[in-house]
Amino acid sequence: MEQVGAERDSVGQDRTEREGLERLLDAAGADSRRLRHALALLCDGQWWTLAELVRAGATSRRTIETLLRELHLEQEGDRFRVPLTHTPDYQDLLAVAPPPEDPVAHLVPHYAHVLERLTALVAGAPHARHVLDHVSATPDTVLRRALLLGARFWLPGTRLLCVGDHDLTSLAVKLVHPETDVTVVDLDERILAYIDDQDLGVRTRWADLRLGLPASARDHDLALTDPPYTPEGTGLFVARAVEGLTDEGRVLLAYGASERTPMLAFKVQQALSELNLTYEAIYPDFNRYFGAEAIGSAADLYILRPTTKTRPAVTSRLSRLTTAIYTQGPQSVESAQTTVSAPHKPRPASPPTPDLPPDFDADLLVGDWPKGLSQPRVKLSTWLAKPYAAAVDRVAIAVPPGLEAALPRLLLATRAAHVRILGTSLPPVPDVLAAVYKLSADAGSVDAVRLPSPEDDAPGVLRRILDNGHAKLANTWREGLIAVTRVQGTTLTKNEARTLIREAAPWSDDLTPLEAPLHRLAALPQAVAATISALTTTT
Repeated sequence: MEQVGAERDSVGQDRTEREGLERLLDAAGADSRRLRHALALLCDGQWWTLAELVRAGATSRRTIETLLRELHLEQEGDRFRVPLTHTPDYQDLLAVAPPPEDPVAHLVPHYAHVLERLTALVAGAPHARHVLDHVSATPDTVLRRALLLGARFWLPGTRLLCVGDHDLTSLAVKLVHPETDVTVVDLDERILAYIDDQDLGVRTRWADLRLGLPASARDHDLALTDPPYTPEGTGLFVARAVEGLTDEGRVLLAYGASERTPMLAFKVQQALSELNLTYEAIYPDFNRYFGAEAIGSAADLYILRPTTKTRPAVTSRLSRLTTAIYTQGPQSVESAQTTVSAPHKPRPASPPTPDLPPDFDADLLVGDWPKGLSQPRVKLSTWLAKPYAAAVDRVAIAVPPGLEAALPRLLLATRAAHVRILGTSLPPVPDVLAAVYKLSADAGSVDAVRLPSPEDDAPGVLRRILDNGHAKLANTWREGLIAVTRVQGTTLTKNEARTLIREAAPWSDDLTPLEAPLHRLAALPQAVAATISALTTTT
């Protein structure tokens, strides 16, 4: 009798679990397919971790957890599955059809060697910085991006711009389609250095997209971006991507949102709509990630095409400087929304403006300063985009929180005799700038006094390059070498100078000191010295 009673209790428990699962699926309605797909995965005999199940199902962690609470599971460490003895109970509830077909899945087996290389590259990449919304895409995703590009577009000779590339899509494209011309712009100096270390022929440029796009990152055929998933971040990154395109270009955008937050997806798509782009294609759940479980560790892939109304809309969008574009950290949209302009409607708070130091009589103010000061003013973006028209002696620069990485470029953008930079947490000034300035710093400011120009050959050429921050680095370098030989009483042609420069720094074509990653600037003194030494054999 006790055994019969136990069996009845077990049957009753199974019936209760089944009823709870059916209620969950019925409540989800048409959207229960994602739950049924996850249930099918759990019933196939394979062990799953929570993160793996979220990624495989492209469903938010919260939704997966509601499903798991309704199931009888067996566990092995942090892995779980539906016991094989229970799987027949759920057969009529499973999603028997597979998810939407991957457009390039059939190509992946032919690139096993590339996938192996990408797996090592992703594993060895710099750690994600959560304040920049970094979440690594899987190696399989990065490979499939490269394959989709080749399946949809003709890539030989095509110019591709990666607007941010923590995922290393640029390297995947060069491994699969080496004939593609690829440029990466990124704020993270570590990513730029890592990409350059692979020596696959990818051009790297430093850029804080809130301040501008490098001049050498224009006129591309295609652009690819996986931006911060906020309306502000996605709108900015896509606008910069369009800025880097020809009129007939395309933007490939990775963007994902939880099935639980359609309003957030709507706001992001509104930001895209304001740019007057057409949607040529959307591939659901194409991108998968290590993390981002709140959005199912997945994102769609959009293919966007500019229209004749896009560029005016981009210009309007880029005229609004917004430093808070991320989902987390001090530069998150949420942290910036600290004041209220109407009931329940947050208004982004303006960054604090510094007071002009009483011991510094500035001729020019760069950035945001308090009203009432009489000096001329320049926006940070304008300061970096082009040389200031008038000669100035003393410049005060205000750096708002979140833009501190621009500090070296702000110093390279001027020939003023004295520069004072004010900010809340300024980074150390790179050593290479000691060739230009006598530097002193404290917690909230950097004081830079310009040094006299050196007379020695190599230091003189280096200084000439760094004094012309907005000019093409190789052109200034070439003219510096020619000037050295002229003083020596010898001659050097422009072509001979170009050859010396390309041998010493093959990365130096078509970029300015302001665009150069810091690891390139750090290598500049040695490279310049090498070209000076080579003059003796050339002339």
